[in-house]
Amino acid sequence: MKKIKIWVECMRLRTLPVSLSGVVLAVGLTWRLGEFKLVPAILCLVFALLAQIVSNFANEYYDYLRGTDKVGRVGPRRGVTEGDIAPTTLRNVTFATLAVTGAVGCGLIPYGGWWLLPVGIVIALAALAYSAGPWPLSYHGLGEAAVFVFFGVVPVVLTHYVQALHFHPLLLLAGMSIGFMAVNVLLVNNYRDVDDDREAGKRTSVVIFGRQPASAAYLINGYVAMALLTPIWLLVVMAQWLPWWSLVAPLLYLVLHTVCWVRLRHRDGAALNPLLGATARNMLIFTVLMLVALMWPS
Repeated sequence: MKKIKIWVECMRLRTLPVSLSGVVLAVGLTWRLGEFKLVPAILCLVFALLAQIVSNFANEYYDYLRGTDKVGRVGPRRGVTEGDIAPTTLRNVTFATLAVTGAVGCGLIPYGGWWLLPVGIVIALAALAYSAGPWPLSYHGLGEAAVFVFFGVVPVVLTHYVQALHFHPLLLLAGMSIGFMAVNVLLVNNYRDVDDDREAGKRTSVVIFGRQPASAAYLINGYVAMALLTPIWLLVVMAQWLPWWSLVAPLLYLVLHTVCWVRLRHRDGAALNPLLGATARNMLIFTVLMLVALMWPS
């Protein structure tokens, strides 16, 4: 049981709604557009989830190699740093999970075409390049950009494409919306670890710009995320494209988001750990409510 708990912590379970939310929203929009297909939708969900787990495993392993994580860190416990997981074991599990992720991704080729193969390779490389390689993205202030693209735009747009076989501007806006919400999860993580990261030479955006700009960015990102979906809100009001109660989704999200921002400004260290999960939870609550509204009979 203890071993299972250690590996669950290594997966960073509380952040996994980040990868699920984009696919969930894309599935809802695709359903509403009358283009939903069950099998590719499920494959996208599994692929996105596995890709984030690979990224989390790789982040823990390569941060350990660089000496970034320390014993007794304020963030969630790191199994390899604390000696609960052997480094070689984590490395092997990381690449084994990456192989399974690739196999799932290949299952999408019959639905979306062979061009998905190079796209999948880029996604795999990005999952590793976040923490690994000669120029890891998270060490040079580019973590948020990577999250925006690969946990926001890419999963939403591609989840729709492999079902509908065309691109839709509404899905691009939805992907950007999810991207801004996903960036906030990383901001909380980097906001909490700013002192340790600075000492370790890890130049996250919070290390570069400071906590106050990061806090402001957190608040703005949530409101921008909802503003990007303005076409949907207009369709709800003017064309009754969705039931009126679907407007509860953005309103509830903004309330929860603002509450989290207030807590962000008044907490420090380990007290920020629950806020990390709450930020990811807000994403999932919003997208699940939207999924229900989008699949509601017209």
